[in-house]
Amino acid sequence: MNLSQKLSILADAAKYDASCASSGSRRSRKEGMLGDTDGVGICHSYTPDGRCVSLLKLLLTNYCIYDCRFCVNRVSSDTPRARFSVDEVVWLTIEFYKRNYIEGLFLSSGIIQSPDYTMERLAEIARRLRQQEQFNGYIHLKAIPGADPELIDRAGTYADRLSANIELPTDDDLAQFAPEKSVRSVDLTMSCIKDKRDEARHERKKFRSAPSFAPAGQSTQLIVGATPSPDATILQQSSRLYKAHKLKRVYYSAFSPIPFADGDLPATTPPLIREHRLYQADWLLRFYGFDVDELTTQSDPDLSLDIDPKHAWALRNPDFFPVDINKASREALLRIPGIGVRNVSRILKARKNRSLRIADLRTMRIALKRAQAFIVTPDWRPPEVSNRSVSHASDEECDRKPPNEPNSPPAKTQKLAEAGMSALFGEL
Repeated sequence: MNLSQKLSILADAAKYDASCASSGSRRSRKEGMLGDTDGVGICHSYTPDGRCVSLLKLLLTNYCIYDCRFCVNRVSSDTPRARFSVDEVVWLTIEFYKRNYIEGLFLSSGIIQSPDYTMERLAEIARRLRQQEQFNGYIHLKAIPGADPELIDRAGTYADRLSANIELPTDDDLAQFAPEKSVRSVDLTMSCIKDKRDEARHERKKFRSAPSFAPAGQSTQLIVGATPSPDATILQQSSRLYKAHKLKRVYYSAFSPIPFADGDLPATTPPLIREHRLYQADWLLRFYGFDVDELTTQSDPDLSLDIDPKHAWALRNPDFFPVDINKASREALLRIPGIGVRNVSRILKARKNRSLRIADLRTMRIALKRAQAFIVTPDWRPPEVSNRSVSHASDEECDRKPPNEPNSPPAKTQKLAEAGMSALFGEL
């Protein structure tokens, strides 16, 4: 099999791994080295499904000794197989980079011979790129659960990011569909990465020249819809991983049916909107102060597919609203549908100088269609209706133009005020 045929098979096989990040590491260009990394990401090109990437995304091999029933590369599958050598991956990365096709490498692999053998090959590729080829660009390596911590340490010395995929949310799920894996083995690998990162960060505080370890952090992937586990279980596992291992991201990947799959697996892909709702809920857990128990309930452990999780929480908690834009705490403002983290910061800063009105919120480009039913300003209060009606306010009600109060400023004064606010928010 020639190199082009291998590339066709192993690049296609890598598409099932969604935990492909390309930001978080910052390394400037150095004399005599190839490439650099930018903390805001290196994404410049788009895949057919709309994802923006600029990484050479490969499997070292799609041979695998494991028999994970949801995986197209499992040992019992009859999929076409291929395997790169260390030299071939290094050569491909440098040649693709020199031709300006890529700015980094994402490298995963099936498990061949043993976790240690596979992890050693992955770490060696990163070492060769850094030390022999002087490659200064982005490298993301898969951390193989169960591999020797010394090999994980070696990989993190050369890679920008490591990711150990947990795949399924519970031990029962793994025991049924991936018997060679366990939550504990993934936890141990993640703990090893976290401890090494903490140690490297501590050393760099004392000595700026101390080497970094996986400076872009670690991530993982959870497959959605392969097992009956509800969204609540998936989010509880994600929340635990964020707290225990300081993960940068948890990626959610909708299960994709594979040829000749076991009868216990779903025959169809779950609605992609479910994957989207999990990402929205994940964002609320990380940046908005929500808990999993607030986003799901015992009676309904799955997220609504019809409305986003934040709006769903607001409808379930009408007593929390309306929130006074000019008096509420940051935590309360973050709970208002249609208002994001950045606009909350703008509100807190702007209201130190004046009382904010609806026009000011419109200047900030807040989604008033979603927010108006849940807020109070000097010139706006939602209609006095029953809790049941408020909790089911339609888009038309939310988008109603607020009435002018008797003491509302004249139109000319209001326009001047809006112009002044625009200048202020431009500075913010």
